[in-house]
Amino acid sequence: MHSKVLIIGSGPAGYTAGVYAARAMLEPILISGFQPGGQLTITTEVENWPGHTEIQGPDLMVNMEAHAKSTGVKIVDDHVTELLVDRHPFMAITDKGSHYSADSIILATGAQAKWLGLPSEEKFKGFGVSACATCDGFFYRNKKVVVIGGGNTAAEEAIFLTKFADKVTLIHRRDTLRAERILQNRLTSNEKINLLWNHELTEILGSENPLGVEGIKVKNVTDGSEKNLECDGVFVAIGHSPSSELVINKMDTYDGGYVVTEPDSTKTSIPGIFAAGDITDSKYRQAVTSAGMGCMAALEAEQFLSEQGAD
Repeated sequence: MHSKVLIIGSGPAGYTAGVYAARAMLEPILISGFQPGGQLTITTEVENWPGHTEIQGPDLMVNMEAHAKSTGVKIVDDHVTELLVDRHPFMAITDKGSHYSADSIILATGAQAKWLGLPSEEKFKGFGVSACATCDGFFYRNKKVVVIGGGNTAAEEAIFLTKFADKVTLIHRRDTLRAERILQNRLTSNEKINLLWNHELTEILGSENPLGVEGIKVKNVTDGSEKNLECDGVFVAIGHSPSSELVINKMDTYDGGYVVTEPDSTKTSIPGIFAAGDITDSKYRQAVTSAGMGCMAALEAEQFLSEQGAD
């Protein structure tokens, strides 16, 4: 199968790229991947998407998928396992054994939050456990929350959460933070933030009906003692991993795998391949910015194809 534009990934960036590419009569094919809809499918209330005061994350992605289909995007339920970029047209090979050639490619495979791997963490995801303070901090007005981590992400999340929560406890398994000095100074000078050193989270405690976080169990890594802490929410802030396995060592990346794009552009180091959304964005990681980049990628792909004289 051949397409003028092959979109890999189905979050806000992928679906938006599909809408714009379809409206440009490029007849795009979109391969949805392992998690159709991306990270928003494991989010509950979304209150920062323009046009909706509140919408469930999965519902938003169902709407975006339907919109893409209505414009003519061909959506394929499959997962790309290999991408051949040293040839033209490009070639994508999927888990089901299909081969897709393409004149241009839009990478929209996103990123995944790093998690601790606790069963209780998985149980309460979306019900008091989050990896995005910007997304979910609003729900913790006048409540107690904890942040897990010791780098810039954890420090920034903790500081941001003080806008809403009465008390923020930052828990780190070491006795020093990896965060930049200026962030450390802001942490220690904020009266709402308490630092708990040399501790690690071992279990998240909560209610069953309705499902919700009520506290956590932590262990002192120096003496092995355990204790429980009351809280209403847990924010795991130990970083994100871009889903860029297909292009590692094939194009320019930075900071652990984020795809490098030209300034004010979605163009990658390989002409004809564009990157949009969290796969290239280590800073904002928001659905609305991902959608905006999806729009940019489709417009730039259209321009590229026009310059190449593609029919």
